[in-house]
Amino acid sequence: MKAFSFNIFFPILLGLSLIFTGCGKGSTPAPAPTPVPEAALAFTTNPDPGTSIYTVVGATQDLIISISSKLPDAGVTASINVTKDLDGSAVFSQSLTSTVASFTSTIQNLQSGVICTATINLTSKSTATNKASKSFKLARK
Repeated sequence: MKAFSFNIFFPILLGLSLIFTGCGKGSTPAPAPTPVPEAALAFTTNPDPGTSIYTVVGATQDLIISISSKLPDAGVTASINVTKDLDGSAVFSQSLTSTVASFTSTIQNLQSGVICTATINLTSKSTATNKASKSFKLARK
C-alpha cells in the first residue's frame, strides 16, 4: 500500500510544486526616476541701486551679473537692454550666453544727463520657462 500511495501522490506533489513556482510575480521593473525640476533662476547685479538712479561717470558702465540660484546645466542666456526713459529709444542692447555663475557686460553709449532704464532678462537654456528679470535706472553725469 505504501508503494501505491507514493506512486500516486508523488506526481501530484511534483505537479503542484511546478505550478506554484511557475506562477510567481517575477521581478518588477524599477520605477523610472522622477526628474528633478530645475531651480528657479535668481540673480543679483552690481551695480544695484535699488529704486535710486545710479550715477555713471563715463559713457560706459560695467554690469556684473551673479546667478545666486543653482546654475542650469546648459547655462543661461542673458538679454541686456538699456532704453531712454524720455522716449523709450534703445541706447544699448546685448545678448550673452553663459555657463558660469558670474559674468560681466559693459553698457555703452550712455549720454550725459539722459535717464535710462537697464533691463536684464535671464533665461535657462535647458528650460525655456525658467526666467528671471531685473531693471534699474541709470544716468551719466
